[in-house]
Amino acid sequence: MTILTRRGAIAAAMLIVPAVAAAQQPGVTVNAPWTRAAGQGGTGAGFMTLRNAGAAPDRLVSARAAIARTVELHTHIHDNGVMRMRPVPAIEVPARGEVQLRPGGFHLMLIGLTAPLRQGERIPVTLVFERAGEVQVELAVESAGARGPAAGGHHHH
Repeated sequence: MTILTRRGAIAAAMLIVPAVAAAQQPGVTVNAPWTRAAGQGGTGAGFMTLRNAGAAPDRLVSARAAIARTVELHTHIHDNGVMRMRPVPAIEVPARGEVQLRPGGFHLMLIGLTAPLRQGERIPVTLVFERAGEVQVELAVESAGARGPAAGGHHHH
């Protein structure tokens, strides 16, 4: 049996608090979120890198943006030699790993744009993760034919 003095009990409690606070920190960070210019009423796509610093896997389960009627999680699949987009229920983000949302792979579909996506603008999007909860990001709007984010991609938590 261990008996702690008042000072010892306070020191022990102080050691526990940072561990609890760290456990509650979202383990997912978002790097270089971007999209391409697109017209009002059309469809846009969101791309970024999701990094999970946590010891447990996480899943991106949904997203929303005020500028779109709906936002879906999508991937590309090969179907008899043709690339087709398909919705997916979630995007896995491995423990201590990352997943890239990029052209030709996983991405967000911004369907029914209520305003055009103009190059140089930033579009707020809320990502919803199973463990990390809601993460706010801003997609940097690149040119309509962009293949990736502009140099010096933006970092968001």
